Amino acid sequence: MTEDATPTVKRFEPPIGTASAPFWEATRDKRLLLPWCTACERPLWYPREVCPRCLDSAIEWREASGRGRVYAVTVDYKPQNPALAALGPYAVVLVELDEGVRLLGNMVGGDPEEVAVGMAVAVTWEPLSDGHHLVQFERAEP
Repeated sequence: MTEDATPTVKRFEPPIGTASAPFWEATRDKRLLLPWCTACERPLWYPREVCPRCLDSAIEWREASGRGRVYAVTVDYKPQNPALAALGPYAVVLVELDEGVRLLGNMVGGDPEEVAVGMAVAVTWEPLSDGHHLVQFERAEP
């Protein structure tokens, strides 16, 4: 009996660190949490232990709307990892959330060529093998 030599499509699953653990735990319930500095009352991204603006360590996690607009987009026609070739082409978007931070993710649903800067989007979720979910974006009504 011979084994199929075709690689299995496997999504890269991000490591979970101490600073990002609350974010990843919330994804189990498909909730988007952002770290907020309570000293300057602004969200920050990426998760860290001190605010990059005021250097205060008073960080708490707050639920985000998950809505925003495409700030930048690129279409990947040929993924560098051959195991992911079946996923291309796909759009990678940098989204400015209504809360003011920018998150990177894939755009799902629809033609990647039609994704444009300024397009209204909302968070959607891709399940990961460990019960967490990966942030993705889909087109939303403005």
